[in-house]
Amino acid sequence: MTQATMTLGKALLGTVFGAALLAMPSTGWAQQQKFVTIGTGGVTGVYYAAGGAICRLVNKDRRTHGIRCSVESTGGSAFNINTIKAGELDFGMAQSDVHFNALKGEGPFKEAGAWGDLRSVFSVHPEPFTVLARKEANITKFEDFKGKRFNVGNPGSGTRQSMEQLLSTMGWKLGDFSLASELKADEHGPALCDNKIDGFFYGVGHPSANIQDPTTTCGAKLVSLTGPAVDRLVQQYSYYARATIPGGLYANNPQPTTTYGVMATMVSSAKIPADMVYQVVKATFENFNEFKSLHPAFSALDPKNMMKDGNSAPLHDGAVRYYKEKGWM
Repeated sequence: MTQATMTLGKALLGTVFGAALLAMPSTGWAQQQKFVTIGTGGVTGVYYAAGGAICRLVNKDRRTHGIRCSVESTGGSAFNINTIKAGELDFGMAQSDVHFNALKGEGPFKEAGAWGDLRSVFSVHPEPFTVLARKEANITKFEDFKGKRFNVGNPGSGTRQSMEQLLSTMGWKLGDFSLASELKADEHGPALCDNKIDGFFYGVGHPSANIQDPTTTCGAKLVSLTGPAVDRLVQQYSYYARATIPGGLYANNPQPTTTYGVMATMVSSAKIPADMVYQVVKATFENFNEFKSLHPAFSALDPKNMMKDGNSAPLHDGAVRYYKEKGWM
């Protein structure tokens, strides 16, 4: 091939490529694709379902806003907040008590100190603290677990922090169990049915596959959480509220179960661009009926409650922008 032929070929290729560029939709090339990740929890929990539902709605309009959303299964609330703080996650699900403690630098966050850049986006579903017992363990109340094998939750999870606070208020230590296992949420149901533990404590929205599986598979029993310690916690901390798990919601559990719990919240950082947060909030609420249909725990949600309930940290500027547009603020 001669030099002249090669030069002509390059010129023609450049012309064709240039024409192709001009023919492309301007939105796809004018704005660079942005990626956001939502940290959640175990894959059988409602956090993972919530993150997946939000990402699904964001991704519906990614050609318009240029944002691609992905969900990550993580160790839970405290892990998500610490990882957002480190700049390795954009959003995360967190229990309202963990959310509060991270903002104020209290409890497990005392050493790290208050995190002033923590921002609320919205709250989602209530999360009653749920105690499940192996049928053969003959447990009728939480105090019956003393000297038994009990899963207290994995380090870094909101469940673990709440468990430790309850035990401290009761005057118990981890050593009061014959075994205080630290299994993740996806592991405690199978361990219960395999007779490796006698019970577990878990903060989760209902109905949850995580609770449904052991109640169906091995007849596990829900145990109420009541008494003076719970009374003190609900009275002392505004992020706690009493809750009831309806009777008959799960197999082999016809009775209502009295307990207390927190709210699931979605959080971010003041360092995340306002436009990005705005688009995530907009995608959720502009498709709200679809969002509510994606998990039974979302069925009774009200947008005006979601922008205030359980949100200890200031609302992110991007969220405020959307709420003001809607006339909710």
